[in-house]
Amino acid sequence: MAMNDAVFGRLWVLSPATEEDWDALYAEQLPRVYNFFRYRVGDGPVAEDLAALTFEKAWRARHRYRRDLAGFGTWLFAIARNVANDYFRARRVHAPLEEAEQVSGGPSPEDLAEQRSDFERLSRLLAGLPERERELVALKYGSGMTNRAIAKATGLSESNVGTILHRTVGQLRAAWPERT
Repeated sequence: MAMNDAVFGRLWVLSPATEEDWDALYAEQLPRVYNFFRYRVGDGPVAEDLAALTFEKAWRARHRYRRDLAGFGTWLFAIARNVANDYFRARRVHAPLEEAEQVSGGPSPEDLAEQRSDFERLSRLLAGLPERERELVALKYGSGMTNRAIAKATGLSESNVGTILHRTVGQLRAAWPERT
């Protein structure tokens, strides 16, 4: 009896998903796969098409799925990631190498990393400010409004807006960690 169970267990592990299994797996995994593509490409028909393509590729490759190597969800998301990579690869613009001569160098990866780090630090500091100060900073530096326009929009006096902004910027500068 144990030998029979061992043989049956090995066949189950190596057998492809049947249509009955597939219907249940599809119903279970479709929302996860669709949401994955919604995060990668946004809502809409593109996410739906990529989810459908993922399940189509999985169905065609179901005979290669091995339950002993990975769970179905893991296998399916490997396919979904490949579908997403193919989608983004196909959307890339391919230009001749000669066009690169006209392109300026732009910021270096180090400069980009430093900018990203500075942005994250500033975001953390701004998150610690009271709502009113965050709003005034956003209006002044985010939208480029003048103190007079901010005063009209918020109901504060123009000098009050300037004073609050001056103090807030001073607090941000004092809290800004120095680079080592």
